[in-house]
Amino acid sequence: MTDSPDAESRFLEQLGQRVRTMRALRGMSRKVLAKVSGISERYIAQLESGKGNVSIVLLRRVSDAMGAHLEDLLPSADPTPDWQMFRDLLRKATPAQIAQAKDLLTGGSASAPRRAPFCGIALIGLRGAGKSTLGRMLAKKIGWSFVELNKEVEQQNGLSVAEIIALYGQEGFRRMEQAALQQLLARNELMVLATGGGIVSEPLTFDQILTSFYTIWLKAEPEEHMARVRRQGDLRPMADDRSAMAELRNILLSREPLYSRATAVVDTAGLSVDAAAARLIDAVRPVLQNEARSFGLRSVAL
Repeated sequence: MTDSPDAESRFLEQLGQRVRTMRALRGMSRKVLAKVSGISERYIAQLESGKGNVSIVLLRRVSDAMGAHLEDLLPSADPTPDWQMFRDLLRKATPAQIAQAKDLLTGGSASAPRRAPFCGIALIGLRGAGKSTLGRMLAKKIGWSFVELNKEVEQQNGLSVAEIIALYGQEGFRRMEQAALQQLLARNELMVLATGGGIVSEPLTFDQILTSFYTIWLKAEPEEHMARVRRQGDLRPMADDRSAMAELRNILLSREPLYSRATAVVDTAGLSVDAAAARLIDAVRPVLQNEARSFGLRSVAL
């Protein structure tokens, strides 16, 4: 039994929305995605508007007819022969069961869930949020080291972020980003970490940030993000894109649900650098006091 035309239209609309959201999470404009994928910008626009090629609907009919999932028909290197069984069990699992499975897979046990060591404070948010400027000021204030994750990636690989992406693509960069984060965590020292804006698009890396750091979302208005990025002379990845502002809003809209998973939010809209730094310092007081009591850390006078 095949889907009705209305159901197929809804499927194409949902597919388009997922493509648009995934593109925004990765901070890619349509122009950049078209260039990297070798697909015309016009087709990507059609796909995102719910008017993709009908062949994807036909493939969906085949999978439905066999009672299979669409992804089962796509060639892939499944990690184990039991991968499909694990996936289906996860789909039926309760939140508590999923949490327990996550603990086991990340090195804990059913009886003693893993608690990641406290590594410091991580700042997340779009480019232009002030992560580097405010993070450096905060680290100096509390006497911790300041680290920019992108610079760690560059240092460890001997290439700039732009060169890494050009040579290895987004997937290659995310692998190097995760490896750099693991090496930072292995230092076992307190730090203020400034992350890249798109780190939320990589679930495993972002989860490591959330579990190892007191995470703060530095938030501002889209116009402020754009103005700050322009002042830095960095329009990546939206250079020469007349719809840059619309793209930035789309990126922020897509990432907001993930940014909001941070422990705290510091809104810097309309604030001077000094005022924003003062607000950030106020936001970290509770965690500094709590961690000092819990782990015997040196108390920081703010």
